[in-house]
Amino acid sequence: MRPMIESTTRQADSLTPEFIAEADELVSHYPVSKRSASLPLLHLWQNHFGFIDDSAMEWIAARLDLTPVNIIELVTFYPWFRREQAGKTIIRVCRTLACALAGSYEVKDKFCQAVGLNPDCEHHGFGHAPPTTADGKFSVEFVECLAGCGMAPVMMCNEDFHEGVSLAKADEIVGKC
Repeated sequence: MRPMIESTTRQADSLTPEFIAEADELVSHYPVSKRSASLPLLHLWQNHFGFIDDSAMEWIAARLDLTPVNIIELVTFYPWFRREQAGKTIIRVCRTLACALAGSYEVKDKFCQAVGLNPDCEHHGFGHAPPTTADGKFSVEFVECLAGCGMAPVMMCNEDFHEGVSLAKADEIVGKC
């Protein structure tokens, strides 16, 4: 497999016995078809390392008796998976209709300004890290529906969900992040 990202370290070389045990536990939930554990293993990997490198796809494929292309197709299809490191704190702002009408584009711009990013830098494409501050502390990105349409606009700061986010509330949220 041709490397997609030049790197001197391979994530798979730093797996702990605890990580491997957790991966094996996930696979055990899919006794009929180990392939069904592909997405859970990718989520586990990205939550652990922050992104998915070539060694991850090779390791997961081998663990599930698949070829690496079976894992690559998932990583390149789902926008949640990243092939590059994002910021330690990821601010996700919903941009679907209810949130857009309630001001999510302005809220996203406010978050960008609050952390020192160019608000116009929104397109990062599948597999790439969202716009990230030079110090690696913050990334800000638009996402599709966070299922809070009734309290739009909504956003997430890592795993913390926020509803009815105003421009004033954005500064408060960044302070807490």
